[in-house]
Amino acid sequence: MMDIHQILKQLPHRYPFLLVDRVLEIEKGVRIRALKNVTMNEPFFTGHFPHRPVMPGVLMLEALAQAAALLAFDTLGETPDDKTVYYFAGIDGARFKRPVEPGDQLILDVTLDRMKAGIFKFKSRAMVGEQLAVEAELMCTMRKIA
Repeated sequence: MMDIHQILKQLPHRYPFLLVDRVLEIEKGVRIRALKNVTMNEPFFTGHFPHRPVMPGVLMLEALAQAAALLAFDTLGETPDDKTVYYFAGIDGARFKRPVEPGDQLILDVTLDRMKAGIFKFKSRAMVGEQLAVEAELMCTMRKIA
């Protein structure tokens, strides 16, 4: 379990781009379950879409990637510093199954598939209740910056 204060120590993201509110469970080197509360106050809802607010699919993938980063850092047993950036290396098989709307709780479920040569590969899915909202294979990597 990890609260927002612990998440802020691990991820460089801040409002409006921090998309993980709480870690519900984490199994080192295996999987993470995290939570994103979706509220009407999200800045993207003003334009996506004014008549029918829907969370953009790319932001659902970003929320999954942020959860994956938390799992990667926990797996490596390290807290990233200001010189470490965690990037997407690829997204495969992304499928959007259900719109995510204000009031929904997005449960982010990410499993580490493999870690090789600095590339992490994850199987991920986000659920709203018992319904699948999105699934994808994510590839991510960490880089040191100057």
